[in-house]
Amino acid sequence: MNVHTAEIDALTRRKEAEEALARLRDWAAGATPEEIADLDPAVARLLPDTALANYPALRREYPEEFEVDGDYKDSLPDLQNGPASLIRGVKRVIQHVGISNFRLPISFHTRDDGDLTLETSVTGTVSLEAEKKGINMSRIMRSFYRHAEKTFSFEVIEAALEDYKSDLESFDARIQMRFSYPMKLASLRSGLEGFQYYDIALELIETAGTRKKIIHLDYVYSSTCPCSLELSEHARQFRGQLATPHSQRSVARISVVAREGDCLWFEDLIDMARKAIPTETQVMVKREDEQAFAELNAANPIFVEDATRLFAQALEDDPRVGDFRIVASHQESLHSHDAVSILTEGGTFACESIDPKLFNTLYHVG
Repeated sequence: MNVHTAEIDALTRRKEAEEALARLRDWAAGATPEEIADLDPAVARLLPDTALANYPALRREYPEEFEVDGDYKDSLPDLQNGPASLIRGVKRVIQHVGISNFRLPISFHTRDDGDLTLETSVTGTVSLEAEKKGINMSRIMRSFYRHAEKTFSFEVIEAALEDYKSDLESFDARIQMRFSYPMKLASLRSGLEGFQYYDIALELIETAGTRKKIIHLDYVYSSTCPCSLELSEHARQFRGQLATPHSQRSVARISVVAREGDCLWFEDLIDMARKAIPTETQVMVKREDEQAFAELNAANPIFVEDATRLFAQALEDDPRVGDFRIVASHQESLHSHDAVSILTEGGTFACESIDPKLFNTLYHVG
């Protein structure tokens, strides 16, 4: 009676494979390239010392003199624009497909009738129908470059959007431009000046034939906790104990739909934020400015709930603002976690779910 173990079976199979490989190599050594190719071209790899007769000799130098003509261009494969049979996965509409962080210098018009050229990050996407394989990403960049020399406004972005929507034969399209916008600010008391930089994004969305113009602003401010302020004053009054309230650098991302009509300038939105919460972080500071900032914070203590409501009040009072969203994060110096709040108005920004990393993006790095 023979007993076969797994180890014995494995050794047997390996020996059989070695014998088969030796026989295949022996056959291949005397076969013609045509016979090998007819059986399986991969057999040639079993003969490392023999040149692959069925593989053409290729040039290895870059052909600088080569020029592309129309016929050659037409012969190039284009899998992204191939038939629906090439689609992998489920045949479904894709809401957004395109490019992100395509950078170029863009000129922006300022409220005081000046122009600024700023490095700008562009995100451009279109919708993709279920029966289409893909899009040519480079067309988005080419469409944008056709307008990049102009001073930008939402009207110019609309022209760029029209171009690549037409080029890509898409029914919905979106453009977003992100940049850091400088404004010169005076210190509170010393008379010094310095540049404050604001992270701003312009977004143009067309969905089902309807267009929306959206401005996003990150506003960075100091928030002094009202509870901590009162407790500190209590310690001073009742026990003669020196105590300081906690305050922290805070960020609000304010997103607004700009209504048609009068222009809503970047500077206007910044002014609204500063009027709602005047404790904006400072650029240039001497001792008198630092004392003034402490006094300003004491005069404007706010919880994160207060912050979103104060910003909302400023937006509601401006007829140029339609739907809006305020996302605030107070990055606590008392706790090891942050205090956060979201307030929305209208259907543009209403949603049940939020990006799990949303609040992580509100950290302001100096």
